[in-house]
Amino acid sequence: MTTVGKRTALTPRHLTRTGERLSFIYLERCTIHRDANAITAEDADGTTHIPSATIGTLLLGPGTRITHQAMSVLGETGAGVVWVGEHGVRYYAGGRALSRSAALVEAQATQWANMRSRLAVARAMYRLRFPDEDPAGLTRQQLLGREGDRVKDCYRTQAARTGVRWYGRKYTPGDFTSGDPVNQGITAAAQCMYGIAHAVVDSLGCSPGLGFVHSGHELSFVLDIADLYKTEIGIPLAFDIAAEVEEDVGPRTRRALRDRINATGLLNRCVNDIKHLLLPNDASGNRLSEEDRVTLQTDGGHEVAAGRNYGDADEAVIW
Repeated sequence: MTTVGKRTALTPRHLTRTGERLSFIYLERCTIHRDANAITAEDADGTTHIPSATIGTLLLGPGTRITHQAMSVLGETGAGVVWVGEHGVRYYAGGRALSRSAALVEAQATQWANMRSRLAVARAMYRLRFPDEDPAGLTRQQLLGREGDRVKDCYRTQAARTGVRWYGRKYTPGDFTSGDPVNQGITAAAQCMYGIAHAVVDSLGCSPGLGFVHSGHELSFVLDIADLYKTEIGIPLAFDIAAEVEEDVGPRTRRALRDRINATGLLNRCVNDIKHLLLPNDASGNRLSEEDRVTLQTDGGHEVAAGRNYGDADEAVIW
């Protein structure tokens, strides 16, 4: 019998493809160990074995403890690990990206580094949010102005639809209870959407800080992605909850949003939207390479094989 430290590390060829895995598994109030190439979740009801290679992302909720060896096998099998709040409605921290490819983060950096392409992505984001408008030719200031007008219209429309009195958006950072019930609901929905967007951005290996609308914050891109669904999902749901009863609007909004996310498949949609924004020429929906592949950059934007010494042009030597 071999020890864990002597087992051969798994390669992408041995792993279950991303599309064939469970999108996520949520665990809470348990201790997570390793048994061979599976993880075990132990709680008062007993021990459950979970094949690690079938996990897309493992969500660790409150009361979870995880061993070093469990994290090791999750890393070997390419599973993402995210520490979240109760029922997965908040994002606290994340482990490695689910993808071993740098294609998306390189595309993100390329699009971000050029002012024209950065504006083009911002326009594409506006088009995703408001498909009935064409933002072509709009400046950044015009985009911000139109986005502000559309959000205000959304508030007024939802207030009229639900009968909730609306006195404007009011939120004091650090003081959740300072707002009226509907403002608390909007804030709770926004916080949850930030957590969801952060988990997806991290799992794809993108940079949370390279935003196309937001800027200067470590989560600028996360805020960009979360805002894609603000007027469609977050704001209407907050008004719905506030219209039912004014007590406990925050917790009820978070639970309702969790159910809406599951029902609409928002996580998959979020993944597809990010790929569409960063790789607009890949309209065919081709799967990103999942190979554990490293290349070296050379002149003219070309790539050459890694693991070779290019000091002697006549004889490339394996390192």
